[in-house]
Amino acid sequence: MAISNIQETLLMYTKQKSMLNNKLSDVMFDLLNASKDSSEVQSKYNDKIQEYYYLYMQDGIDETYYQEITEQLEKEREFELANLNSWETELELDKNNYETRLNEVTTFEATWTKLMQTNIKNDFTYGGAQQ
Repeated sequence: MAISNIQETLLMYTKQKSMLNNKLSDVMFDLLNASKDSSEVQSKYNDKIQEYYYLYMQDGIDETYYQEITEQLEKEREFELANLNSWETELELDKNNYETRLNEVTTFEATWTKLMQTNIKNDFTYGGAQQ
């Protein structure tokens, strides 16, 4: 009877590990997306800077307007990157939380597995020593 209760407990830990691994995978996927979004923001910024350079600076037509545009573009880029960095920080905290919980559940599972093995060993006597 005790062994079946331990098996149920082990199944509960297996389910918890599965749920935590799923959540951890989602967070890791979001971290990957945040990184991708950051590089896209930087790439768009670089493309716009280059475009405006060729429009206004190549012939030296309007240097002050070019500087104003680049300052505005830089502010927009910094704002977007700050938002993405904030999101990444939040995701890192979630990732650490899920990893910690997963480690706890894994430790509990290992303890209960050892307990079950000990109970099975104690339930069966080898060589008829208990007669």
